[in-house]
Amino acid sequence: MATDIYSSPLSERYASREMQFIFSQDMKFRTWRKLWIALAETEKELGLKDAEGNPRITEEQIEELKKYQDDINYEVAREREKIVRHDVMSHVYAYGQQCPGAAGIIHLGATSCYVGDNTDVILMREGLRLIRKKLINVIHELSGFAMKYRTLPTLAFTHFQPAQPTTVGKRATLWIQELMMDLEDLDYVLGSLKLLGSKGTTGTQASFLELFDGDEEKCRQADRMIAEKMGFEACFPVSGQTYSRKLDTRVVNVLAGIAASAHKFSNDIRLLQHLKEVEEPFEKGQIGSSAMAYKRNPMRSERIASLSRYVMIDALNPAITSATQWFERTLDDSANKRLSVAEGFLATDGILDLYLNVVDGLVVYEKVITKHLMAELPFMATENIMMDAVKAGGNRQELHERIRELSMEAGANVKEKGLDNNLLELIAGDDSFPMGLGELEESMNPSRYVGRAPGQVEEFIRDVVQPVLDENKDILGIKAEINV
Repeated sequence: MATDIYSSPLSERYASREMQFIFSQDMKFRTWRKLWIALAETEKELGLKDAEGNPRITEEQIEELKKYQDDINYEVAREREKIVRHDVMSHVYAYGQQCPGAAGIIHLGATSCYVGDNTDVILMREGLRLIRKKLINVIHELSGFAMKYRTLPTLAFTHFQPAQPTTVGKRATLWIQELMMDLEDLDYVLGSLKLLGSKGTTGTQASFLELFDGDEEKCRQADRMIAEKMGFEACFPVSGQTYSRKLDTRVVNVLAGIAASAHKFSNDIRLLQHLKEVEEPFEKGQIGSSAMAYKRNPMRSERIASLSRYVMIDALNPAITSATQWFERTLDDSANKRLSVAEGFLATDGILDLYLNVVDGLVVYEKVITKHLMAELPFMATENIMMDAVKAGGNRQELHERIRELSMEAGANVKEKGLDNNLLELIAGDDSFPMGLGELEESMNPSRYVGRAPGQVEEFIRDVVQPVLDENKDILGIKAEINV
């Protein structure tokens, strides 16, 4: 590895090798050659003729192209690009050097965007497929966590202030639900992807109309046949020279949505780790702080948040690029697009690997959770206590006022004096309430106050999540390793 030039952290630290290959030079230029083969095959199958009426493309030429489709002569292309300053024509030249018999029919009728744009769509498709696989595995792991802890009461917060109890598993369903929404968006975009096809310089297919002697049906067929050869159902029906950059916006917005969901999860885990209720994995030899040896910093969750912010902001790039294209095309999209789309995928890949790694090793400290809940539960049980006192003959309004006063007194004891919550003792010692301390303590079963949380978890996993997991069972079971 070269140490005297810039190296992207996305490659060195965060993204998986599988995602890096999708956006590698090998994948890009091999796909270019597959597209040139698909174009030549299509033109041959549609009966393209030369000026004398003979077949313009032969099977031998196509076989020659196939022989070298994965053997990229990079050095020839690089040297040629220094001369012509055009990446596509450099690779047309390099391919032709390997395939002299087919050199004259490579890229026939096409413009640069035929390989550039069609390849970009193909790479985004493969990237989305890998993201989908990892997203579903995160959902799978979280579902197991939710079911395991569906009945464990915990203190719920609104405004990060103690509210009514929920369960640890119910809280996890909130994380899952956002990921399920992301999956819906991803599947919609993935299912609607279209190739650019063979549209020519300004999208009119004029060059192909000339090649096919004015036969418009053959021009339409060419698009359909190329799409089928490359594994797509269709091409965009109309375009300029490029496919609409709106597509990049839609794709990266899906990535940004996943990043936002992951960021929310990472925030919750970091707050829970501060409370010492739930911790992310911490390896035996891991160092939390260079100065404070006792620390167990939530570095994985912090990294999720850090990468997620990058992806969410990155989504602005394709949006602005799409908004500022002029007429049939301008080239101010190229440099930005090479960075923003690929790096959005690499960063999201890293986020999901971290997410999966964290969920797979979450540690739950049940006794701490119960301790925190029980410290607040008397306040939350006051409505039930008041109703029991009313049933025994008390006046609702008078009891409400009295319990409010006692709650203020107990709260002051906790906040101002640093004492334990003694609300139950105060209520037991007040003549307005007919129950004793023992009876009140018996009513402090946290499970009485979690509402339908356990049932909601079971219903959500069974009715919403499990059908998706069942449909995708062949891609479940992956484990994520993080580099640093």
